[in-house]
Amino acid sequence: MNQEIKDILAIVDHTLLSQGATWEEIRAICDDGVRYGCASVCIPASYVKQASEYLAGRLPVCTVIGFPNGYSTTAVKCAETRDAVQNGADEIDMVINIGWVKDGLYDQVLQEIRQVKEACGGKLLKVIIETCLLTEEEKVEMCRVVSQSGAEYIKTSTGFGGGGATRADVALFRANVEPHVKIKAAGGISSLDDARDFMALGASRLGTSRIVKAVKAMENQ
Repeated sequence: MNQEIKDILAIVDHTLLSQGATWEEIRAICDDGVRYGCASVCIPASYVKQASEYLAGRLPVCTVIGFPNGYSTTAVKCAETRDAVQNGADEIDMVINIGWVKDGLYDQVLQEIRQVKEACGGKLLKVIIETCLLTEEEKVEMCRVVSQSGAEYIKTSTGFGGGGATRADVALFRANVEPHVKIKAAGGISSLDDARDFMALGASRLGTSRIVKAVKAMENQ
C-alpha cells in the first residue's frame, strides 16, 4: 500500500450506520478500521460501549446524535451525547434541527450546538447540516453558526437525507467557515478518486464505508 492511500485511509471515519447493523458487522468494521489505519469507526450509539471495550484504545469510536432527522429536542440530544461519551465515544456527529434553519431560527440552532458541545465533555464534535436539504444561503449561514459554536467540524450529510457530499458543498464550506473549523464530507464517497477530490477541496475527514472496500479490492487483484 503506497503512502498516498495510507494518507487517505488516515482521514476516513469507517462508517456503518444501517438500521439492521449487527455486532458481527460492527466488529468487522472495527477490525478493518484498525488494520487500515482509519481515523475512527462511526457506528450506532447502541454499539459504542461494546466497540469501545473491544477496541481498547486501538481506534477512536465515533457515534451519531439526533440521527438522521435532527428533530429531537435539545435535551434529548444532550442526553444522547452524555450517554455516548460515558459509554466510551471519542467523537460525536450531531444532526442539526433542519426545520429551525428553514424557519430562520439560527440563534436556536447555535445554542443547541453549544449545549451538545458542552455535553461532549471535551470530546470532538462534528455538526451535520444535511446540505441536500438546504439552500445556498442556508448553507452559508450554517457555516457562520458552526464557526461560532465551538464545534470542531462541519459535516455535509447523514447519507440518509436523499443526497450526500458534493464537491460544490465542500468548496462552499471552505470559503465560508472560519479557519479553525474543519470539514467532513460524508455520503456517496465511493472511490479513491472521490476521496482525492474532497481532500483537495479542503475536507480533512471522510465519512464512508467504501474507501476501505476499494482498497481491499485493490489488494485482491
